[in-house]
Amino acid sequence: MEVVIFSGLPGAGKSTFYTRMFFSTHMRINLDMLKTRHREWQLFIACLAAKQSVVIDNTNPTADDRRKYIEPAKSAGFAVVGYYFAPDVAGSLERNAGRTGKAKVPEAAIRHTLSKMECPARSEGFDRLFEVRLQGMDRRRQGDRGIFAKEEGASFGDYDIIEK
Repeated sequence: MEVVIFSGLPGAGKSTFYTRMFFSTHMRINLDMLKTRHREWQLFIACLAAKQSVVIDNTNPTADDRRKYIEPAKSAGFAVVGYYFAPDVAGSLERNAGRTGKAKVPEAAIRHTLSKMECPARSEGFDRLFEVRLQGMDRRRQGDRGIFAKEEGASFGDYDIIEK
């Protein structure tokens, strides 16, 4: 059982990463889908009670944002794993520009999240912590999907993952 906490800018590729890495094994909790913190919290507590692995797919830019998930997860006996999506403002803006409807956020939201971003640290309570970097746009346009792997220092699809 694990609680996975994403931390990154809007448009960083967090939801795509979830789909590729965790869709078949972890419930996804995302404020954009649930609309209120109350609903988000109810689902999170239900997952802990049911011993269901879960991914918190939000920006979680500060240690305080992450702490509210880490402490209950630890108390419930879950391993806590963090994935920090290294800030790439230009890339986030480009991906956001390709979004439509409510999925598209104002540029100011991306820049505001960047201004609050604190790099996660193991000392926050993470059992494992990874940095995720999205590979260059040229490679994605060529259709190279690479090899999917959940390993330290792995490169898969459009992502490089480095254990911190």
